[in-house]
Amino acid sequence: MVDRGTEAQKYVWEGAIALQIHLHESEVTTLPPPSPALILAPRIGYLPLLVPQIKPFFSSSLPPGVDTVWFEYKGLPLKWYLPTGVLFDLLCAEPERPWNLTVHFRGYPGSILTPCEGEDNVKWSFINSLKEAAYIINGNCKNIMNMSQSDQVELWNSVVNGNLESFIRVSSKLKFGIGGDEFSDKLSSLKSAQSAAETDNTGSVKTGRIPVRLYICNVHEDFDDLEDAPHIDSWDKISYINRPVDILGEGKCFTLLDAVKTLLPEFFTEKSLTNEDISGAEVGDEPRSPSEHGSNMGTAEEVGETLCGQEGSGSLLDNAEIKLLRIQGIEPKLEIPFAWVVNNLMNPERFLHICVYIRVLEPITI
Repeated sequence: MVDRGTEAQKYVWEGAIALQIHLHESEVTTLPPPSPALILAPRIGYLPLLVPQIKPFFSSSLPPGVDTVWFEYKGLPLKWYLPTGVLFDLLCAEPERPWNLTVHFRGYPGSILTPCEGEDNVKWSFINSLKEAAYIINGNCKNIMNMSQSDQVELWNSVVNGNLESFIRVSSKLKFGIGGDEFSDKLSSLKSAQSAAETDNTGSVKTGRIPVRLYICNVHEDFDDLEDAPHIDSWDKISYINRPVDILGEGKCFTLLDAVKTLLPEFFTEKSLTNEDISGAEVGDEPRSPSEHGSNMGTAEEVGETLCGQEGSGSLLDNAEIKLLRIQGIEPKLEIPFAWVVNNLMNPERFLHICVYIRVLEPITI
């Protein structure tokens, strides 16, 4: 039977962000200036892959010269090797719809961004991340190094075209060691109206190392509404942690909270943390298909609370508060089993990208 992925994986692969892209005024050579381009950008994709769709909107207005395409948001050059969904989650605490970006075809900011000459650069950046993930998971990247040319092409095309079924078919040959989680089995048993007692309620996953990329925005101002979150105008304001999370086979539920504590131990004490320490639960992306987002994402959170709600320990320090934690455009509850998050919300290069806004009170000096 062909594996077509879980329902949550399908939502991730179908997720897209509505973009309104403007040509920078310094590169406009015609009157009237061109209208902005309106397109849907896949969350799991990369901005340079949109250039073939975007350029026809602006080609007649460009000055002479060689194209060196890059994007910016409110003056901040965007890192092309980060998935589009990660950029959106990180830079738009309050989701902006459509997301207004500026495209440049000249004046590449080489002092800020690494060079990108087109799709090949994006492809090899993706493959290198896949190798890194394989090394973290398996202790080596032989499975990636030994891929046939045809499989490599099919894998990359599945990402470019958003074809989950094709991606699963090829990636299954790579034999990544991330196991299934019993929490998903629990959800399956609920769907089929089987007894909840038939499934172990630990939500555990076999011992393993999970590749995680954590993006942290430290803010000192307090805010109640996400629209009041401070604007990020420099990459220096973002802390980046590229660190695996070890899931230990202890027979207990390992939650998203446990993973966050592993990644950010300096922010936690040793007492119980409730979900009140993190705000909201908004969906931050636009679907590419008009289908309704109904069914089981809420069910997953509810069952996650039942299975793991009593397991967490360790709360944020008095001078710290998580204002936002977002993965794939959603703000999951911290009690949800981490195994479910990994198996359903990771990106195609096998990394789980987590965006966090943390408010840290500055010490009072006398």
